[in-house]
Amino acid sequence: MNLALVLCGAFLMTVLIAWAVLSQGKRWFVRHTQTLATEVEASLADLFIFINMRQVAGISVVAVFALPLLTWLVSQNVFFAMLSIPVSLLLPRALVKKMQRKRLMAIEDQMPDALLMMSSALRAGASFPMALESVVAESRPPISQEFDLLMREVRLGVDLMDALRNMEKRIPVPDFLMVTAAITISREVGGNLAETLESVARTLREKHQMEGKIRALTAQGKMQGLVMTGLPLFLIVVLNHMEPVAMAPLFSSPIGWGTLSVIAVMELLGYKAISKITHIDV
Repeated sequence: MNLALVLCGAFLMTVLIAWAVLSQGKRWFVRHTQTLATEVEASLADLFIFINMRQVAGISVVAVFALPLLTWLVSQNVFFAMLSIPVSLLLPRALVKKMQRKRLMAIEDQMPDALLMMSSALRAGASFPMALESVVAESRPPISQEFDLLMREVRLGVDLMDALRNMEKRIPVPDFLMVTAAITISREVGGNLAETLESVARTLREKHQMEGKIRALTAQGKMQGLVMTGLPLFLIVVLNHMEPVAMAPLFSSPIGWGTLSVIAVMELLGYKAISKITHIDV
């Protein structure tokens, strides 16, 4: 009788713990999905990519469940499927950040030509708003979208300096900070704004040329980092195909899982170290 009561109590306790874990996990998952959807929606809106928050939440949920399932179907290993869960949670933010970096790089590449276009319009006798209109009409996205938004804010009555500060928040790159500083100084102190913009454009172009040379010189080191990072993973796949019995404990035992975890951490640290060495900021 006492044993039955103990077993019933243990069963009820297990059920309560499982219910509490599932309840808290469901609340955390819903809260995390809503927060992620809001952040991704705002970030995509800054990129002029407009999408509904429900669509973002749906894509996030699909990614959370699809990536572990696909990993398990390919590897037939629960450990790899569990490792893919945090990757699926971080994947939407990583994709948005990659899109943001790509957009900012495109803006940096287009900035010297846009400044030279503004300088030419100012030399021809146009006002600053007319110079902005020429940039919007003649340039390609994404820089034309940013200047168009700047021009719309000025037309709605926003002060030019406030509109430029808003643009700085959308384009947090040093090149554009140099442009806004030049416009601010010319507006407060005076001077030839056309010559100032032309000088800034020339400086930015020389800076981009230097960055291109650095990227070319460090390309071999970056490729070596990718090869050295991918080589152990490639060897694991090859050895698992050649000697599946000898490699089985690596994927089916706690010691093997621990070894894989240490390998993953060391691979990540090594890749980060090589990336830090080959990244040179001008």
